[in-house]
Amino acid sequence: MALSHTVIYLKRRTALLFLHYLQPGNRKISALASNGRHRTSQQHASPGDVKTLCNQGQLKEAVDVLQAMDQRALRRDPTIFDSLVRRCIDKKVLSEGKRIHTHMVDMGFKPDLYIGNTLLNMYVKCGSLVDARRVLEQMPKRNVVSWTTVIAAYSSHGHSREALELFDKMRQMGGKPNEFTFASILRVFSDLGNLEQGKEFHEEIRRRRFESDVFVASALVDMYVKCGSIEDARKVFDEMPQRNVVSWNAMMVGYTQNGKMDEALAMFGRMRLVGIEPNHFTFASVLPACANLSALENGKKVHDDIIRSGFEEDVFVGSALIDMYSKCGSIESAYKVFEKNPKRDVVTWNAMIMGYAKNGCAMETVQLFGRMEKSGMNPDYVSFVGVLLACCHTGRVDDGWRFFDCMTRQYGIAPTVEHYSCMVDLLGRAGRLTDAEDLIKKMSVKPNAAVWGSLLCACNIHKNVDLGERAAKHLCELDPNEATPYVMLSNLYAAAGRWDDIRKVRNKMKDKGIKKKPGCSWIEVDKHVYAFVVGDRSHTQTEEIYAYLESLYGQIKEAGYSPHTRFVLTDVEEEQKEHLLGHHSEKLAIAFGLINTSPQTTIRVIKNLRVCGDCHSAIKLIAKTVEREIIVRDANRFHHFKNGQCSCGDYW
Repeated sequence: MALSHTVIYLKRRTALLFLHYLQPGNRKISALASNGRHRTSQQHASPGDVKTLCNQGQLKEAVDVLQAMDQRALRRDPTIFDSLVRRCIDKKVLSEGKRIHTHMVDMGFKPDLYIGNTLLNMYVKCGSLVDARRVLEQMPKRNVVSWTTVIAAYSSHGHSREALELFDKMRQMGGKPNEFTFASILRVFSDLGNLEQGKEFHEEIRRRRFESDVFVASALVDMYVKCGSIEDARKVFDEMPQRNVVSWNAMMVGYTQNGKMDEALAMFGRMRLVGIEPNHFTFASVLPACANLSALENGKKVHDDIIRSGFEEDVFVGSALIDMYSKCGSIESAYKVFEKNPKRDVVTWNAMIMGYAKNGCAMETVQLFGRMEKSGMNPDYVSFVGVLLACCHTGRVDDGWRFFDCMTRQYGIAPTVEHYSCMVDLLGRAGRLTDAEDLIKKMSVKPNAAVWGSLLCACNIHKNVDLGERAAKHLCELDPNEATPYVMLSNLYAAAGRWDDIRKVRNKMKDKGIKKKPGCSWIEVDKHVYAFVVGDRSHTQTEEIYAYLESLYGQIKEAGYSPHTRFVLTDVEEEQKEHLLGHHSEKLAIAFGLINTSPQTTIRVIKNLRVCGDCHSAIKLIAKTVEREIIVRDANRFHHFKNGQCSCGDYW
């Protein structure tokens, strides 16, 4: 009897020593966990001991002990499986999760519904959807959590067909979807962009009385936004009894993507007024609206909110800030954000590279690209678009070819239409039109409108009518209803004095019902954005604006300005041509800005089309006359006008 007690004592003592050695920091952990001499001590460990190891973060050792334990102890306390599987979920360790699941199967243990759902969650969170589906199919009993876990996983991983099939199977087997199930299926229709099916599903949601649920309603807003129906999205949003940050974000994204930047900014303002705390996605959604409107003051206000909310070092928010400042022409502020951001990924580098490139800072673009390479960050296709754009804006043909070759040879990046478009633009602007056309013929991808448009633009610069006509023909074939090739061809004919050909182009446009996109310019004054079109007389300060413009014209004419009437595409008298040129939208916006801002304030204007040559010449002299910096962002690039000069060097 004494001997028996001694043996039991020694076994317990060995087990305690084994657990002691498994304490954090002990170098003998791995050896002891795998050493066969301790097999007996592992068998006598309790589920509580395994949980202790698990809580200490020693997951592998805990599973080792689990597999050696007496199965009767495990059956008495099956919650040990739940604890271990949840630890696998936290650490996203699929291999250990599979070991635990395999051990359950080997010992004939049948998980209850709760542990079964935990296993499903583990496989889903670890990205093994095949295993998750297998577990679901083998479960003797399932609830809405079981079905929704796998449906949501299919939906979030882009497996739309599988998500819909499983949803149908759930209903066939009597399962009742909850708010999370509906939200997951709505995401499927969002990804598919299937508005018709999305609306049908909305009706089912309404019948089941889930429309007022904040998660379902937010998913509905997102679905309508991604399907391009911003009106339906706003209707759902306005009818929501309560809204969360997701629903507000979805509306801001929707307005931004649909070109309604003013509404996006207004939505952000409303969100702040009702006390909803923005998250990093909110800021990454509203900053593009500020950027596209060149609304610098609004952007600075959002930046202040970002600092107060503690999101300044967030990589996505930081990249959006860089983009916003760059597109507002405040490249120095963009660079400050870039330098202060400790977490730079390829998107951050690209935002700064593109910012420099679009602002005409070619040397800085190339230098930053070199810094990116030296930092160990490999450039991607966007990085090369940036450096090629910089070369294009400054006529650096040799550098352009060097980067184009380096992209494929050194980094194995296949050229896209964006890269080819930059190279065609670069060669064309440099007067190498034949080389540009030859490159198009050799392209490894089908040339798009941007490529042919670049060539046509170059033909306008160098007055090559024959090649311009060929480029315009290709553009019309790509999109017969697009006005751009007709307008550019008219410009080319106007420069050559071919008024009959212009009339033919206009008649063709009229017959096809094609209308020219009107020129429009925007300017921000006192955090409000104002829009102007050519000859605009809708503004309350119209008389003051036109009178001020007349005064400016008198001053700049004395400084040497002469109207470039060749940019008027109408065969009228010179005086009438001068009158038409004088009321272009960017000139009206600049005059409004000069009237309504204090001296020394930088004027920032956005133009939806390319700035014409006459406006470019006039604005240079206006900037010199009023002693202000005027920044104009047109459809192609930035123009920083100061002291009678432009940052583009008249190369645009």
